[in-house]
Amino acid sequence: METSAQTLVIDADAHVVESARTWDYMDPSERQYRPVPLETREDAGVKLQFWLIDGKVRGFRFPAFSAAELEKRSQQVGRKFADSQEAREMGNVDLRLEHMDRSGIDIQVLHNTMFIEPATDRAVVEVALCKSYNRWLADIWRQGKGRLRWSCMAPTLSMADALDQIRFGKENGACAVLMRPVEGNRLLADPYFYPIYDEASRLDMAIAVHIANGNTWLNDLYRHPVAIAATLHKFRVPTVAAFNDVLLSEVPRIFPKLRWGFIEASAQWLPWVLHEARNRFKTLGREWPDNVMREYRMFVTCENSDDLPYIAQKAGEDCLVIGTDYGHTDTSSDVDAIKIFKERTDLSLEAKRKILSDNARALYGIDGTS
Repeated sequence: METSAQTLVIDADAHVVESARTWDYMDPSERQYRPVPLETREDAGVKLQFWLIDGKVRGFRFPAFSAAELEKRSQQVGRKFADSQEAREMGNVDLRLEHMDRSGIDIQVLHNTMFIEPATDRAVVEVALCKSYNRWLADIWRQGKGRLRWSCMAPTLSMADALDQIRFGKENGACAVLMRPVEGNRLLADPYFYPIYDEASRLDMAIAVHIANGNTWLNDLYRHPVAIAATLHKFRVPTVAAFNDVLLSEVPRIFPKLRWGFIEASAQWLPWVLHEARNRFKTLGREWPDNVMREYRMFVTCENSDDLPYIAQKAGEDCLVIGTDYGHTDTSSDVDAIKIFKERTDLSLEAKRKILSDNARALYGIDGTS
């Protein structure tokens, strides 16, 4: 697929991987909450890594793989992972931009890694972590010459601070507010979050619901014997459930301009959930819109393994975006995802342009000069 000069190719799901430098942006009074990096000895090319936060091992951190082990895993699953630590952790922003140029990507939207799991249950700690993370991303955005947009972390345990951080994010390159499908003991349809939705709507920012789980009890529950299966229960299924919750709730009608992105759960589930929701609308006595995704301003990231012609037929072409999951080493990651997508022959050129550019620009409010 040839893209014109006017087609802004957007990687709707890329990542930063937090490192020790992430916490250099803390206020002096908050440095007592600085996460401490821990790791095990390397075993067969794999070094387990953890964060010690407020005296507890919390948050999410990928293992560190040797170059040989990373290449082995890449060959094993048939996907290419980002192999430069400096680019993953943004120690070298120019290198990250070079990688984007090679992949034909104009803009990446960056999401966090550590907060995929709960980092703390104390508001004062969460505020310190989110402030430092957001300042770090703001610095990356400035270095990235507008090509590295991001979703800001709102410390939901302190609503006043959450709104302050959303405003800071808007002023410093953030195009979305990151929400987890489960935030503590609350789901996203909870009115507790309405101030966040109101502020995001006012500032023309999206809500990015990235696969994650912010409930410590649920994370512990799903650490079951088949470790590889746990990620579906812990992260992807809650994201699908959150989509269904928002769709059936009053939230889209209360906030009629707010846009929603459901990130990294693939899109194969979308026709099924829409089919189920349509039946629930009848039960609720509500009229099903002709194009519910457009009407409710909801977008979903797809993967090349999805049956995209079928999904587009059932859900429409205007709701799909695509990302590389750059920086991670899991089942969603492929730094060549956009290259591969451009070469697909089962979608029209118009559909591919929408997924690569138009829809992501609509979701994140990105214009041609951002």
